[in-house]
Amino acid sequence: MKEILKFLELLSGNNNREWFEANKPMYQSAKSLYETLITNTITGIGAFDSSIGHPLAKDCLFRIFRDVRFSKDKAPYKTNFGAFIASGGRKSPKSGYYIHIEPGKSFIGGGIYMPQPDVLKKLRQEVYFNAPELRAILSEKKFKSTFGALGDWDKLKRPPKDFPADFEHIDLLMYKSYAVGHNLKDEEILEDSFPEKILEVCKTMKPLNDFLNRAAEA
Repeated sequence: MKEILKFLELLSGNNNREWFEANKPMYQSAKSLYETLITNTITGIGAFDSSIGHPLAKDCLFRIFRDVRFSKDKAPYKTNFGAFIASGGRKSPKSGYYIHIEPGKSFIGGGIYMPQPDVLKKLRQEVYFNAPELRAILSEKKFKSTFGALGDWDKLKRPPKDFPADFEHIDLLMYKSYAVGHNLKDEEILEDSFPEKILEVCKTMKPLNDFLNRAAEA
């Protein structure tokens, strides 16, 4: 993992095609190590969550190349390695597990991020009819200490239409994403026990993924 962090740190300070091409072997070595981590993580998650199926690591990994067509930031490369583990890999519309490695900004996350309108409607309907169940998942002691709460970066300012504004659990309907994250320090990533740490966090996340997938697949 030290090699991965070192490459990403160097890339952050040299985010241009000339440097990247000159150091491509370093990138390929770091990517290979990360892909091995994800392969092992898929196997580990599969032991307690069969819903992910058997995706290949390469289908879960996000490309390091940025789409800069509509961005003011023209840096050509991402300064992280990321992978979304779910049935169907990174393009899956289902709830799953996300492993993000970036110096000083690493985290283990999951859930459903920015779902399509039809999927979001299903999620909100599930929450509306089963809010106490979701509330129990979010307030469970280990879950809460690991993730805190649902990410609220894109939360609505007003209650969504088609739902009563006086609903007791209206706050749970105001999310546009149903996702959580557990931040990691670089020192944690460098520990020999890091692979086990990933699985522990993902296992804690599973009840939320089960709830969301039940809704998304309805």
